[in-house]
Order: sequence, then C-alpha cells, then structure tokens
Amino acid sequence: MRSDLFLWLSNQYYTKLVGNVIPAHWYAPKPPATDELTQPTGTPHLEIVSHCWQYAHLAIYQFSSLVNYPPKNLTLTHTLFHADSDTETADLAADFAARKVPNVIWRSIAIPKAELFRRAIGRHRAALATEADWVWFADCDLMFNENCLDSLAAHLKTQRVGLLFPDGEKITELLPPDHEWVTQSLNKPRPVTIDPAMFHPNPITKAKGAFQIVHGDVARRMGYCGNLKLYQQPDTRWRKTYEDTVFRNLLGHEGVPVPIDNLLRIRHVAKGRYKDDSRVSGFRKFLRQSQKPS
Repeated sequence: MRSDLFLWLSNQYYTKLVGNVIPAHWYAPKPPATDELTQPTGTPHLEIVSHCWQYAHLAIYQFSSLVNYPPKNLTLTHTLFHADSDTETADLAADFAARKVPNVIWRSIAIPKAELFRRAIGRHRAALATEADWVWFADCDLMFNENCLDSLAAHLKTQRVGLLFPDGEKITELLPPDHEWVTQSLNKPRPVTIDPAMFHPNPITKAKGAFQIVHGDVARRMGYCGNLKLYQQPDTRWRKTYEDTVFRNLLGHEGVPVPIDNLLRIRHVAKGRYKDDSRVSGFRKFLRQSQKPS
C-alpha cells in the first residue's frame, strides 16, 4: 500500500501542475474540438452516473425523485455503481430496477468494494461505454425534483461545449445523524417524498465533484483519468476525490454554468462512506460543522 505522503505528493503534482505547467496531453487524449462535438437532433439522452457506499438512506431520495418526476423532454439512463456487500444499497437498486418509469432506464453495476472506493474507476468505465449525448457525473444524494431534468434538456440540445454545470442547487441546513430524513427513509413506503420548502438556494460557481455534466463525445474519447494509475488503483477506504480536479485539468475547461430547477441535496453530519469513529470520519464531521455550504 502506498504511503499517505506519496499519495499527497502525487495528488499535488496532478492537481497543481498537470494541465498548467505540464502539458495535459502527456496524460490523456486530447479532447475533441468544439466544432467536432455533435448535437442531439431529437430528444437528448442523458446518463447520470452515481456511486453509493453505505448511503442507501440518502440514495433512496435520488431514485424516488426520478420516479416522482420522470423527465418528459429527455431520455435518462441512471447508472449506479455499488458493492454487493452493501446489501441495503443493492436491495434499493433492485427495487427500483423493477419499476417501469417513462423515459428512465435503470442500470445497477456491482463492483468490488475496493474499486468503489476509488470513484474514478467507475466513472472511467462509464465514460468509455456511454451511448448518451451527455453524462452527468453525480453523487447519489442529489435529487432531481420537479422540472429539474426537463429544464436541463433545453441546454443539452443547444450547448456545444465539453463541460456544463448547474449554476445552483437547493440544500438543507446541516442535519444531525438522528434526523428523520436520515434515519427513517428506508423504512417508508417507496418512492419517498420530501418537502422542498425545507431547502434554500446555494449557488454553484464551478464544475466540481457531483456537478460535472460532460459531453458524450468528450467522455468517450477521454474517459476519466484512465491513464493515471493513481486514480485507477483500488483502495481499502474511500479516498478524497482529487481526480475530479485532475479531470478538468486534462479537459482544459472549467465548465459553462446553466440554470436548472429544483436540484436538491440533504446536508448532514455523518458520512456513511467513512468508517465510524475513525480519525478521518471525525475530522470530516468537524469540517462540515465549521464550514459554509459549498
């Protein structure tokens, strides 16, 4: 196992230097030129790619939002990477996969836990394999509520750029671990609903993490940090996703903001993907409680 110091130095190299001081084409295929990007001639096809590890209690809201508010103006493929050992998430994915929803195709992909912990592995596979016009690399706790995806559809038909991102979301206050939205969601009849009045606007100023909507031509050519072994190496625990910054460095594009409706996210203290009571978990809880929303 590589040392934490080695990983830190490597992350600094790729996030600070590659694409800035060091040419990006040393590490990735050159992205398509703007005039090479195809545009949908009919109904656009969007693929949402999420990862879930011990987050079923929040992923259920994402699944439910697609059942409660299915898109009318685009075709959606919802791809979820998970591990079979996370039985709650596996059961949740199987439940919704059996539901027939207009314009929604469910894809549930079980991979080894160690591969799930390095999110770029699944994103790279999805990018190379996608048949969609656009790929939204998301987190499993985003909710696509009323008119969210349909308001995005118009931009997917007209924008000719490599990367888009939503210009804002709506979020809750930081919820404690015992809040009913966090603890009781899996025990409620499915699909679940949530009160949008409890969310307030939060601007998004750049493409990052869960807010990267990549043109399908770019995804198929570049993948997602596929030539960088550091970000394609399985791990024993969930790693901070420096590769999201590296991906944008390789793309050479920070993204174009687009307005969309009712993108919701529950903010909460306890992160399921980190081991309870670990130093990492404790430190991240402290940061979330002390920082402003982002």
